Amino acid sequence: MPANLTPMYRKAERDFRRAQTPAERVECLQRMLQLIPRHKGTDKLQAAIKSSLSEARAELQRTQNAPKAGSVLRIARHGCGRVVVVGAANAGKSQLVAALTNAAPEVAPFPFTTREPLPAMMPWEGTQIQLIDTPPVVPDALPPWMLNLVRTADALVLAFDGADDDAPAQSCDVVRAFAERRTRFSSRAGFDPEDFGVAHVPALLAVTRANDPDWNLRVELFREELRFPPAQVAFDVGQPDTVSATAAAIFDTLQLVRVFTKRPGEAADLTSPLTIGVGGTVEDLALQIHEDLARDLRHARLWGRSDHDGQVVGRDYVLHDGDIVELH
Repeated sequence: MPANLTPMYRKAERDFRRAQTPAERVECLQRMLQLIPRHKGTDKLQAAIKSSLSEARAELQRTQNAPKAGSVLRIARHGCGRVVVVGAANAGKSQLVAALTNAAPEVAPFPFTTREPLPAMMPWEGTQIQLIDTPPVVPDALPPWMLNLVRTADALVLAFDGADDDAPAQSCDVVRAFAERRTRFSSRAGFDPEDFGVAHVPALLAVTRANDPDWNLRVELFREELRFPPAQVAFDVGQPDTVSATAAAIFDTLQLVRVFTKRPGEAADLTSPLTIGVGGTVEDLALQIHEDLARDLRHARLWGRSDHDGQVVGRDYVLHDGDIVELH
């Protein structure tokens, strides 16, 4: 039996994937239990949520009883999505972030130049995407904040040094380090249907220093070892077309579409789009603006890919990139 999960439930699950503290996870899981449809098709999912809620409450109790220990790493979310850039030492993470944003992370030919996460904003066709440069992944010493940052990301970029013969083995180590901690570099977002504790995060393989003639052979070795499914893009700071292609690939990895809204009788503002997930509906858009609007929504008028500008559509209509929507 299909689960038939509602937009409000999917929003609560998305908020849970983004939760960074035990208190936030408890709140989201409680909301998910309230919103999940009650029928046989969701029995397994309900049980998984209840189990996760029990674990989150226990973790919250431990943190409340534990002695205070310094500050906890928290990076505020900005833009339409958070993308964490990870990789081995000298994989080109900082160079990639510097080329795509206005940030100026230290870039040097020696390892471990980046010692703490550095957020920056990447503009792309009217949107702003948060990129976070991170220190090199050391599989045997993966700090909890790094795991939490990756698990709660909307997408990942795995930097792969296309000019380094050690890149296939080092990148395998990075992916496996997170997989051992129940975090999968994937082509989709969400929890594993067989294990609610396993998080899938959409990932993009960014091949840095792609001016090397043998970069594709090194990538092939890596993919053969792991059967790595996510998409890839070739990046070289000296080739502007690869920089713009990388920005577009990052947006695609977020699996979003841009939608513009307008008030009746007014022109649409085409400079500030909203974003919703690919396959998102008019109801999803309304819910993103306000829950009351989603509840009271009667219909929408659409300009864009529809056959007739101003076409009246229902709340279940699937929106496409560039659509202009007037909510009623």
